[in-house]
Amino acid sequence: MYTEPMSHLPDPERQAGFYDGVLVKRFLAWIVDVVLIALVTLVISTVTIVGLFMMPLIFLTVGFLYRWMTLASGSATWGMRLMAIEFRNAWGERLDGGQAFLHVLGYTISMSTFIIQMVSVVLMATSERGQGLTDMVLGTVALNRRA
Repeated sequence: MYTEPMSHLPDPERQAGFYDGVLVKRFLAWIVDVVLIALVTLVISTVTIVGLFMMPLIFLTVGFLYRWMTLASGSATWGMRLMAIEFRNAWGERLDGGQAFLHVLGYTISMSTFIIQMVSVVLMATSERGQGLTDMVLGTVALNRRA
């Protein structure tokens, strides 16, 4: 039996608690994640002299792998876990490896273009479920973790 995507997610009006403060928590989680990625990048880059010249590439690679592995293993990065939020797909399930890969790919593409990133931020701030551009394309949503 086919059910409409997103119908399995908490309703933003009737179950607003799942969405309360998520935008701020996503931002704080992003800061935590960037700091962790930067620390790992610094360690890897200083191991070899060549690494210092490739630091931006190492940062991008570490960030992609970190986000993909953490989202695939628990539907949340370590920063998101610290902030007690997680991603769910349109059917209310945790992200699997493929969905996590697509989400990180969408995030990476949006971060590479200022205009796309600004559109995504505006959508997060104004959409009913606080979804960014990648979330809307994939049908994912960030929610406060269930107690």
